[in-house]
Amino acid sequence: MKNFSALLESSPALSRRVAVGLALAAMAGGALAQEWKPNRPITMIVPWGAGGGTDATARIVASLMEKDLGQPVNVVNRTGGSGVVGHAAIAGAAPDGYTIGLITVEITMMHHQKLTELNPTSYTPIALVNLDPAGFQVRADSNYKSMADVMTAIKANPGKLKASGTGQGGIWHLALAGMLRTAGIDPASVPWVPSNGAAPGLQDLVAGGVDFVPVSLPEARSLIDAGKVRSLAVMDSQRSALFPNVPTLKEATGQDWMTGAWRGVAAPKGLPPAVAARLEAAVKKAYDSKEYKDFMTQRGFGLLWGNAGEFARFMAKGDADMKAVMTAVGLVK
Repeated sequence: MKNFSALLESSPALSRRVAVGLALAAMAGGALAQEWKPNRPITMIVPWGAGGGTDATARIVASLMEKDLGQPVNVVNRTGGSGVVGHAAIAGAAPDGYTIGLITVEITMMHHQKLTELNPTSYTPIALVNLDPAGFQVRADSNYKSMADVMTAIKANPGKLKASGTGQGGIWHLALAGMLRTAGIDPASVPWVPSNGAAPGLQDLVAGGVDFVPVSLPEARSLIDAGKVRSLAVMDSQRSALFPNVPTLKEATGQDWMTGAWRGVAAPKGLPPAVAARLEAAVKKAYDSKEYKDFMTQRGFGLLWGNAGEFARFMAKGDADMKAVMTAVGLVK
């Protein structure tokens, strides 16, 4: 019996009919891809508590998405397990477009500590919408006037200068460790004092309990504005619009190390491409809106867009960076 290709060659009429059929099927498929519309409310899961930066970002994105999608986008906080509970709830939902979430930098860290098997490939990436690079803060009355002063002091006094700003192995701890590692300094040279977040770490800095706090500029903003804290650098490729006089780490030291807390919209793995494309378009429209830009700028949150493919590559690089730093400080299990 002839194969399908040979059959087409032997029958021009059949070949034309098949060609027309394929063209119609392609057109229908394209129409279906463009016509996916949610017909019931969408849930956006946030792995962190109400009132925080991730929650605030999720709520502005959700409110803008629902205007475009024509259905409510309800934010639900699923906290616990240092972010594991919420991230697991997103990954474990049905891949139908009705459950999405705002995943965070911790997804590139938790699995290296065996807190979960989840990693960036456990999701369908939709879009990256925010990045808050690490800053490097000292007390306003500190003798350290530049990052050069800081590096000199660390090298001369290994183990004597302390830092804080998050729990052991949190993003700001790893920001500092990565900076030191990139400079050829043992990350253990600056002991880490665990805290329940940036705010208590900064208060400890002001009180003289620690010497450095490498948290984001938005988190340090109130104390910088109050004249109690100074920022010496930001671990990003460009200066912050919030504090344009603060140099990048590369400007200050020549180091290329960059990291920070980021947030992006993701869905369960296996989401149909048409659904993913429609959700990405809705997030892009939200991101490009004046409302989103104003909201993020007023709060000092960083703006960084990445489409689905860019977001996937961004997470892959971040995952590799975090593994290298966590290995250096003995956190990989």
